[in-house]
Amino acid sequence: MPEENVLEKTNRINLLFDFYEPLLTEKQRTTLQLYFHDDYSLGEIAEHFGVSRQAIYEQLKRAEQTLDEYEAKLRLLERHERRLKLAEEAAPYLSRLAPDDERRLGELLHAIVNID
Repeated sequence: MPEENVLEKTNRINLLFDFYEPLLTEKQRTTLQLYFHDDYSLGEIAEHFGVSRQAIYEQLKRAEQTLDEYEAKLRLLERHERRLKLAEEAAPYLSRLAPDDERRLGELLHAIVNID
């Protein structure tokens, strides 16, 4: 898998994790955190849990699948990304309409995008 795809996958998993972390089991949270956030290897995580690398690989795949299933049903990340894109498109128009309030408008757009 090309490096760019790995980076894109890592970013996507991290975003999904941010939205759906409370819905995961403790073991799923810990495994995903160690692998995707803290950049531990499969071997390091396996040693941490006292299991095989294959067991960790399968645990990660199941956790990723769970995140994808939550996103397919709830679409939190998709809606967040749409709000972000719309806010980016609206910002120049709003700043032209109310240049004296540009800072406040930016704060409001940020709050709208991050309402979840």
